Amino acid sequence: MSTPVPAIAPLTLGRHQVWPPVVLAPMAGITNVAFRRLCREQGGGIYVCEMITTISLVHRNPKTLRMIAFAGDERPRSLQLYGVDPEITAGAVRRIVEEDLADHIDLNFGCPVPKVTRKGGGSALPWRRRLFARIVRAAVEAAAPAGIPVTVKMRKGIDDDHLTYVEAGLAAQDAGVAAVALHGRTAAQRYSGTADWDAIGTLKAALDVPVLGNGDIWEGDDALRMIAHTGADGVVVGRGCLGRPWLFADLEAAFNGAPERRLPNLGEVAAMMRRHAELLAEAFPSEKDGCTDFRKHVAWYLKGFPVGSELRRELAMISTLGQLDDLLGKLDPDEPFPVSALGQPRGRTNSPGKVFLPEGWLESRDDDVVPQGAELEDSGG
Repeated sequence: MSTPVPAIAPLTLGRHQVWPPVVLAPMAGITNVAFRRLCREQGGGIYVCEMITTISLVHRNPKTLRMIAFAGDERPRSLQLYGVDPEITAGAVRRIVEEDLADHIDLNFGCPVPKVTRKGGGSALPWRRRLFARIVRAAVEAAAPAGIPVTVKMRKGIDDDHLTYVEAGLAAQDAGVAAVALHGRTAAQRYSGTADWDAIGTLKAALDVPVLGNGDIWEGDDALRMIAHTGADGVVVGRGCLGRPWLFADLEAAFNGAPERRLPNLGEVAAMMRRHAELLAEAFPSEKDGCTDFRKHVAWYLKGFPVGSELRRELAMISTLGQLDDLLGKLDPDEPFPVSALGQPRGRTNSPGKVFLPEGWLESRDDDVVPQGAELEDSGG
């Protein structure tokens, strides 16, 4: 039985009306133009490109410029920025405005990766509340002439003793953001345990702007349960769609009150794999490059299916679409979808760990000096 649909309106981000209120989270090495197109073919929402660093955009880094390619029919074009310097952030947003590079900008304050937090970026940054507010305000003001909405994505805080999400949400709202997304985990949790949906509800009660919930959306009905539990205005989906781009069809059906949910057999999954690889081959400089990038998706697509280890290994080593076709032909197309895999975590799962921070980071919340060497040249995470 499907979950009842809570009362919910389309998500409004500036001039953009989004239905269903679903956002694909940016994921490094995953949410390129090919994967976004594949997901868009399944259902509606906003599909965010891989994280772009502000300094690499200002410096016109060639790799970064390739990463911000959008399909001609992709609207709104959604771009996530990572930065720690208000002036560089403003410069990056001005470039987006002047060169019409995107229709929506999201600011990353949720990344828990040590190379980011040890420099004061990502999920570490909201602790320095004045610097956080300066960055957000700089982005909003630079985007305002073009009417480009700015949103922020963050975690609950550094750890349970250093929570920042309500204060940061209020500061972002005061700075003029269009919405705030909260991943219901701390940086210390990384991707372990379960997401704290109660925290999302707390943030929703504190803010007037839309609040989006992120964390443990594995199935379409999970989104309805989250919204019923938290009152959130929409959901952000990350790991749940890995190897399951049809999740966006289920999400659209769920929000429209339709009971249908996709349980593709292995033949249908194989067709989706072929489509994904084909789109990557078109997007990358060569077919070999696209097929090489596809390899990491194989295990996610086949999760739970009774496919032998040798065939899995061969699929994860393809270099051409012809090789992929030959190997997919060895799968049993009538094999039903493994229902045991439903509702299970996908992608990164790890244990809680120490959050690496700059020396003295926790000692002053009001220090707004930009951490030395904190900017990252490498887009994508």
